Amino acid sequence: MPNTDLWAFALACYARPGVESACLALQAHGADVCLLLCAAWLEARGIACTPPRRQRLEELARPWQEQVVRPLRQLRQDWRTPAGKDAALHDLRETLKALELEAERALLLKLQETSRDWQPGSEPPEWLAQLEPAEDCRAALETLRHAARQTQLGLLGA
Repeated sequence: MPNTDLWAFALACYARPGVESACLALQAHGADVCLLLCAAWLEARGIACTPPRRQRLEELARPWQEQVVRPLRQLRQDWRTPAGKDAALHDLRETLKALELEAERALLLKLQETSRDWQPGSEPPEWLAQLEPAEDCRAALETLRHAARQTQLGLLGA
């Protein structure tokens, strides 16, 4: 199966109906949406989820999320109300939003690079089930899984 770019896949998948709200629900339960989008990408491509692979991606994503993405997101969220009353702060918040998106893109590129040589195998590619947050988020994960399959087919021109 041809390799599709994770960033292009993530943008196309996230734009599908129901995916944004599913991802926000998963994020609210502590999930790393970038890691889940990567997992959906790997699963849609038939790449087996092995414990060493999962651990490698989690170890790569965790510090980036904690040190880069979450602080940007928290500051952006903290500025939501005051930015509604201050045009300069509104503009800064928009810049911060773009920076947060760029940080997520950088993480997706790191995840793609790490998984670059992984080939489809005969084992089930159960990535999303392995990364489910502690809370029961099966419906959100199924929304993401279905969108990922449709996205992969669309990117491959099928």
